[in-house]
Amino acid sequence: MAIRFPPAHEASPEGLLAIGGDLSVDTLTEAYLNGIFPWPISKTSPLTWFSPDPRGVLYTDEVHYSRSFERFLKKHKYEIKFNFDFKAVIDNCALTKRKHEAGTWITQEIINGYIRLFEAGKAYCVGIYNGDQIVGGLYGVCFGGIISGESMFHTESNASKLCVYSVMEKLKAQNIPFLDTQMVTPIIESFGGVEIDRDTYLEELSKLRRITLTRADIFNS
Repeated sequence: MAIRFPPAHEASPEGLLAIGGDLSVDTLTEAYLNGIFPWPISKTSPLTWFSPDPRGVLYTDEVHYSRSFERFLKKHKYEIKFNFDFKAVIDNCALTKRKHEAGTWITQEIINGYIRLFEAGKAYCVGIYNGDQIVGGLYGVCFGGIISGESMFHTESNASKLCVYSVMEKLKAQNIPFLDTQMVTPIIESFGGVEIDRDTYLEELSKLRRITLTRADIFNS
């Protein structure tokens, strides 16, 4: 049975809304449909849930690419695979060291929860391959028109950017208005990502819940 969350607008100024609970498919579904996501503070702390204000998004009709990245798109030799090896993508995201972070928020509990979500058809991934070697990846959730980018990694230049590009092209094709990035990282900012206030995000979310597309509809590989 899914956990019932407080309304998202009751979150603290830092975005913290709830503490505790589980990462079952039903609970994660309930969370994302209401603008909430899990973001563990540490491996030893109780599970924490957030609904930040402002919220990072990348609009499909406002995304832009640098000239150097457009040149890269014309000549790269990578293979792009959607939903090929979710575990490899999320495991690599968990192992990636990031600036200003002492550890990873992608705990084993998170990994197991999102693998179950993927098996239920409510999460997706994209992997960038150089031959048989995965060199970049991104994973997120997909609930109809609600599409997020949870985390990404790269071991070769531009591989993570290629992930974002590939996802945005899929969203454009289905007229999905934006990718929920939760926050605006330097890569997302370079693509035109912006912050919107929580009320605006929740209003948009109510529209996205009416879209009945499946993962296969959006991320056919």
